Amino acid sequence: MLTEEEREQLAKIDTEVPDDLEVHLICDNYGTHKHPTVNTWLAAHPRFHMHFTPTYSSWINQVERFFAFVTADLLQRSDHRSAHALETDIRAWVKAWNANPRPFIWTKSAEQIPTSLGRLLQRTKGAGH
Repeated sequence: MLTEEEREQLAKIDTEVPDDLEVHLICDNYGTHKHPTVNTWLAAHPRFHMHFTPTYSSWINQVERFFAFVTADLLQRSDHRSAHALETDIRAWVKAWNANPRPFIWTKSAEQIPTSLGRLLQRTKGAGH
């Protein structure tokens, strides 16, 4: 179900992104993103598209990796007295990141990933999930 904060965030995105652009949201596979309330909101906003990361795939989730950089480079060594101060620091960090971006480097090729997943499935088969 959408919380008030999530509704406000989506409304802000809807307002700030030009109407002629589609909006693609990358979400984890958590069930709340698939709640009927969310589906109703998405149906009323057809330019919004939800993309879900595969279950148990945080290793492939590049968005998580990006936030790990933010955490390591900025948040672990900072003290923010307000949400505004936090937002200001994050925007400055993103601006600096974008001035000298670093690519995310994969350690596996597309051909290697299914083999790794096969090994994972063998190890977890019958593990009760």
